[in-house]
Amino acid sequence: MEEEMIKQVMDKAQVLIEALPYIQRFNRKIMIVKYGGSAMIDEELKKQVIQDVTLLKLVGFKPIIVHGGGKEISRWVEKTGMEPEFINGLRKTDEATMEIAEMVLNKVNKSLVQNVQSLGVNAVGISGKDGSLLKVKKKLSDGQDIGFVGEITEVNPKILQDLLEKDFLPIVCPIGMDENFVTYNINADDAACAIAKALNAEKLAFLTDIEGVYKDKDNPDTLISEMTVDEARELIGDGYIGGGMLPKLTNCIDAIEDGVNRVHILDGRIAHCLLLEFFTNKGIGTAIIGNKDTRYYDE
Repeated sequence: MEEEMIKQVMDKAQVLIEALPYIQRFNRKIMIVKYGGSAMIDEELKKQVIQDVTLLKLVGFKPIIVHGGGKEISRWVEKTGMEPEFINGLRKTDEATMEIAEMVLNKVNKSLVQNVQSLGVNAVGISGKDGSLLKVKKKLSDGQDIGFVGEITEVNPKILQDLLEKDFLPIVCPIGMDENFVTYNINADDAACAIAKALNAEKLAFLTDIEGVYKDKDNPDTLISEMTVDEARELIGDGYIGGGMLPKLTNCIDAIEDGVNRVHILDGRIAHCLLLEFFTNKGIGTAIIGNKDTRYYDE
């Protein structure tokens, strides 16, 4: 029994030793975590994600959470007797739906603040309206008007920089305003990418409901641990990438080319996925890196 206990302790020590170079490398670096999918619905997963982000903060990183809330918005839209409507995968947002979306997203935002605060870290929840963080214009979908859906035109990162400087963990709700101060809903992936680029973030992590990027979407053994921007473009060009992964991977490429060091696509359904990706040699999702960047893990 004593031998087994010693082995367990040594295994834990090995995990910490493996994490050490990553903690050293990314100390005081900005990390953007786009939080969405099942990890926002399942209470246990939600708890684990918040624990991960809080730990990143406590070991010296500068995390920022950008969250979605699409499933919760749809639930409240249905509660009011309306039917959620999507055009080309984007929610059609009329005035009534926009009001519900802002209400729900702010509710989600403050719930996340509460969860982080309960772990002893000071968090501040803001929307893209605050400090003119996210300025937008009306977004069209293949020329179609989809209502109050915004396309980001400008990011003013000062409010986030100030919060990070004062040792707060910012949690951002993807709502913005146009030049006439009209409110728009923003795709959370787009918001996370824009913020990561504006802050020259070291890392941008997407929590999704898939394990990562596959060479063959029907074969889980083809999960790609790391790939360069050129390799990502090649996958898209060869027709391997489709559906919801296409805009996500395109966002990843844009983020890398605009100064973000690494972008990670992770399965938020896996417990402590952020820690496993950031602090282990191989990780568990897909990392997209610059063409000249050094690989952590090379098959």
